[in-house]
Amino acid sequence: MSQSVSAPSDDLDTLKIELAAAVASAADSAALDALRVSALGKKGRITDLMKTLGALPAEERKMRGAALNVLKDEIAVAIDARQKILSAAALQDRLSRESLDVTLPARPQNEGRIHPISQTIDEIVTLFASQGFAVAKGPDIESEYYNFEALNIPSSHPARDMQATFFMPSSGEYKMVLRTQTSPVQIRTMREQKPPIRIIAPGRTYRCDYDMTHTPMFHQVEGLVIDEATHMGHLKGCLLDFLREFFGIDDLPIRFRPSYFPFTEPSAEVDIGCSRKGGELKLGNFGDWLEILGCGMVHPNVLKNCGIDPEKYQGFAFGMGIERLAMLKYGIPDLRTFFDADLRWLKHYGFMPLDIPNPALKA
Repeated sequence: MSQSVSAPSDDLDTLKIELAAAVASAADSAALDALRVSALGKKGRITDLMKTLGALPAEERKMRGAALNVLKDEIAVAIDARQKILSAAALQDRLSRESLDVTLPARPQNEGRIHPISQTIDEIVTLFASQGFAVAKGPDIESEYYNFEALNIPSSHPARDMQATFFMPSSGEYKMVLRTQTSPVQIRTMREQKPPIRIIAPGRTYRCDYDMTHTPMFHQVEGLVIDEATHMGHLKGCLLDFLREFFGIDDLPIRFRPSYFPFTEPSAEVDIGCSRKGGELKLGNFGDWLEILGCGMVHPNVLKNCGIDPEKYQGFAFGMGIERLAMLKYGIPDLRTFFDADLRWLKHYGFMPLDIPNPALKA
């Protein structure tokens, strides 16, 4: 309720006592604000008295103006102090009315699940973060320059035929595409950031494929390290530690086979040990091999395209499919089911928010 006050008075002492009493008795913030307006607002009582100063003789105007300013400041201070008291009381009242019984059990999570893709990305980021990698991101729609040419894949290069690309209308000199890999994030990072660089780039990628092992949209994570001393041995150690930790197999066999990629030289495919006996795939030291990812030392032409001196800097890069990692670790047989939005599937393969096997939580 608004706090009422009597008509204006020229007796400043009386006015001070009256306003101070009104401030002290204001029951809530709304009443206090109404009082502030009636006393200090454009048409407030003290403001009205200020407007009468012009009609007074010079000496009297000086003395009365000073007294009015002191009164104005005192009432403003009193209002602020009362506001703090009222705010604290309102907060205490709210806390007493909205108390939480912490002894209640957590509400059961009957429907929602963490999707295997989200869970796998979380695990990947956690493990590479422990090796000093930061996460970098980029747009899903890229120009051919970032998706191909800057990666040492010119228009005449046969590697372009290996990627079934979604093309979009041109934008300037280059056509636009849905990125076929997250490698453009590496290019953008190298063009925007000076070495040393140590990043991973998880995200969506797109290709015109659809079967048990291919979908038009899928997820990749790529890694990039650029500095003055990194060599192939560092690449092998980085991936060996990651793969053994991710799959939870301390002695998981890992081999590097020479291969070819236009953006790395030398390049390698990475295989992990497995068994296919009885039609069942098992990971471990069983004498068979399964290809898991590609990697290599960053090609000097890629460094040049990004304005980095290949005589001074070198580094490595790698890339792997996130769905593939999830399928192998969690026994998911068909890639297409990741995107079917089937709640029955998600209940079976998804993860409870409070029961996620995050490698960062291992003892």
